[in-house]
Amino acid sequence: MDVSQFDFYLPEELIAQSPLKDRTASRLLVLNKETGQIDHKHFPNLIDYINEGDVLVLNNTKVIPARLLGVKKETGAKIELLLLKEEESNTWEALVKPAKRLKVGSTIEFGDGLLSGTCVKELPEGRRKIQFEFQGIFNELLDKLGEMPLPPYIQEQLEEKDRYQTVYAKHSGSAAAPTAGLHFTQKFLQEVERKGVKVVFITLHVGLGTFRPVSVDNIEEHKMHAEFYQMTEETASTLNEAKKLGKKIIGVGTTSARTLETIASQQSGSFHASSGWTDIFIFPGYEFKAIDGLLTNFHLPKSTLVMLVSALAGKDNILRAYNEAVEERYRFFSFGDAMLII
Repeated sequence: MDVSQFDFYLPEELIAQSPLKDRTASRLLVLNKETGQIDHKHFPNLIDYINEGDVLVLNNTKVIPARLLGVKKETGAKIELLLLKEEESNTWEALVKPAKRLKVGSTIEFGDGLLSGTCVKELPEGRRKIQFEFQGIFNELLDKLGEMPLPPYIQEQLEEKDRYQTVYAKHSGSAAAPTAGLHFTQKFLQEVERKGVKVVFITLHVGLGTFRPVSVDNIEEHKMHAEFYQMTEETASTLNEAKKLGKKIIGVGTTSARTLETIASQQSGSFHASSGWTDIFIFPGYEFKAIDGLLTNFHLPKSTLVMLVSALAGKDNILRAYNEAVEERYRFFSFGDAMLII
């Protein structure tokens, strides 16, 4: 399947540069995955499409200030790191700019030497393994020296750091926010629960895998980077009960969907408490085993995320919905509007 089949025209001015003042104020495009019908709503209307006993699954990962700006000790050259995942104590895989300047043995200093990192291994695609040295607590230094790793298509400065964080973020480890969850407030989640909908959490630490461009023509040749996930026994039990009763399971965001599908694929459609690494790549032809619906944002052309939603709702339905969203001037990407596939 050719990657060009997932392209669409997106005017640059529709890329949302900042979050709305009210998290729940975004628009909501509702797509019926069976009929292809499209309805234009607002985010609070989500509650009209979920019923008592249904389960809403949210990713409670927390974004770390993973962007570090430093200088190469040997030359003073400016180097930027995006921390992707901790592989062992104080050793991280990082995306480096410019990567060609950082060879094995090179050291970067941050914050006038409060933190230093030495390249111990070169990896493909501009990645390096960095071993850090410091005095004190690493996470505290990261809070002091690091910046929130906003996507490159966001040019404006984020005034409030917590707006690139869900209100239920709990477990630190992501290099990017699970952005479908940015629309929720605690008050709206309470309204959902009052209707009898079950709200449960999984964790998937978002890394490079979700956002890396597809650089091959044939999508079957694309390889995802592995990301860490975790599901508790409590969440697994709630999901299994919903399946048994014929209730809907709605993933909030593609990260939740990928986690649920990873676990269900291991257990023939059921769930169990587990943790591990997933590199699942979902594209048309995939048979879903876990989710019945998905709440998500609008994604980049030719991205793995567009391929995932095309697998769920059909490529033609998705491209028609995206084209209609462009015509209706929906806001796209991380701080943009929402889409419910049901």
